[in-house]
Amino acid sequence: MYLFTLNTINSVPKIAMTDKNEMTDYFERKNKGFLKKQKFRLKHKLGWLGVPQVIPYRGFGSYASGEATITGALYEDKGLEKPEGKNSSHENILAMLKRYSGDQIPGARIKIYLGNEQKQRLTEENGIFKATMPLNEMNGEQNTKWIPYQAELLDQIGPEKNNFRVPGEILIPGKDAAFGVISDIDDTIMISHSTQTLRKLRLMLTHNSRTRKPFPGVEAFYRALHQGANENSNNPFFYLSSSEWNLYDLIDDFCAYNQFPKGVYLLREINPGLLNLWKQDGGNHEHKLDKIIRLFKTYPKLPFVLVGDNGQHDPEIYARVARIFPQRIKAIYIRTVRKRKDQHMKKLIAEMEELNVQMVFTPDTINAAQHAQSINLIAESAVKPIIENSFTD
Repeated sequence: MYLFTLNTINSVPKIAMTDKNEMTDYFERKNKGFLKKQKFRLKHKLGWLGVPQVIPYRGFGSYASGEATITGALYEDKGLEKPEGKNSSHENILAMLKRYSGDQIPGARIKIYLGNEQKQRLTEENGIFKATMPLNEMNGEQNTKWIPYQAELLDQIGPEKNNFRVPGEILIPGKDAAFGVISDIDDTIMISHSTQTLRKLRLMLTHNSRTRKPFPGVEAFYRALHQGANENSNNPFFYLSSSEWNLYDLIDDFCAYNQFPKGVYLLREINPGLLNLWKQDGGNHEHKLDKIIRLFKTYPKLPFVLVGDNGQHDPEIYARVARIFPQRIKAIYIRTVRKRKDQHMKKLIAEMEELNVQMVFTPDTINAAQHAQSINLIAESAVKPIIENSFTD
């Protein structure tokens, strides 16, 4: 029995649109949303809908604001399991196709529990749910911690009841954090060949989270940044990518398996469909700028280290951030994964120097680590293990 309604199909907000392209984009999005919901209704009526799965993503919050940002998704269970190692190419291809073939479930009621607080949200057209929750039990600034929350599907979707609470976590940086780290993922920590479409697609389809490779030494470098110069810090990590939430399980297992610091993932909104696998990590990267600015505003007293690569637009995006928050950037590290005109890099570096922001272009992790130690971001004792790690990977 269909026990919930799709409340937003016919609701059109009253907005002023003066630009023809803006109006066209708006109605294209509305039409796509309508078609998605009709497809979902048809699958449900025919009994083709898979078991619903609630996925609470890692959230983040602030002692200062007393609020936490929570994001999650509701979609058909795709039957994905963590790989045990070198799965066959057939198994890896099947897993990747599952990530992009399953449908997100719109218009369903999700209840979020955080401490004594509860909040109900509807899933959006892409199956995503979002909420801002108060951190009432937090009194005063404390050390960095991860606090639990839960998400529950309230509606019955399909023949079986599945109303159970699924656990999630929220990162709250505290007084033991000297700075935060915002890092890109593809071609910054994970070898992805993002600028070479065919190589990128082949890598995505034939490898998994256990066989995808990090750049040499980067795990040790990030662990050193996490511990800071005194090796007693608990510096928070935020992993940013133009990859979509479809790849959340792969990215999370990759980071855990390779012992990267536990952090919050900030990915791109889900755009389901197998055709979007081809465009993965491509397209507009403006969402990165929006998410970085939000982090800077969420933690107004916390400085940041920004890490990215020059394969796409990280240097330009980070430079834009530096123009807004020049006093709060400890350093910018850019991995040079492809050759670009030296003149462009020199121009960015010179502009950042005028803002008293150090932007370092480097082909490897060793140079970044040595620079980080020279400006007291990591301990001197951490440099040697990073160098050793760079040559053993």
